Amino acid sequence: MKKLILLTSLFFLILTGAMAQDNKTVQTTTVAQANQAQIKFDKTTHNFGNFSEANPVQSCVFTFTNIGKAPLIINQAVASCGCTVPEYTKQPIQPNGKGEIKVTYNGKGKFPGHFKKTITIRTNGIPEMTRLYIEGVMEEAK
Repeated sequence: MKKLILLTSLFFLILTGAMAQDNKTVQTTTVAQANQAQIKFDKTTHNFGNFSEANPVQSCVFTFTNIGKAPLIINQAVASCGCTVPEYTKQPIQPNGKGEIKVTYNGKGKFPGHFKKTITIRTNGIPEMTRLYIEGVMEEAK
């Protein structure tokens, strides 16, 4: 009986220690996140609407703000297709600073119709990855 009580007490002691360690990790992570950069986009989707195949190049700009407490760096902006090219601010964006990502879609040589493309943005901030979307309808030239 003494062994059972001893083993049960030891089990609860180990379990309590593990839970306390896990709580410290959560607190440390929260403090670290509070001092990080944080990206906030004005919008994450742009619709070009209808446009003619005779004018296949369309562009838009996505504006973002660093609402964090550290400089924001865009590490990468990758489009889902070679017909879409993102250009982005290369310099670090200071807290409360603004930056932009210009996205150009080139429908030349593509079939007319609806399209939807994705641009994946990777940063040093929170969130580390954001997806932007562009879409529209390229109509056949008459």
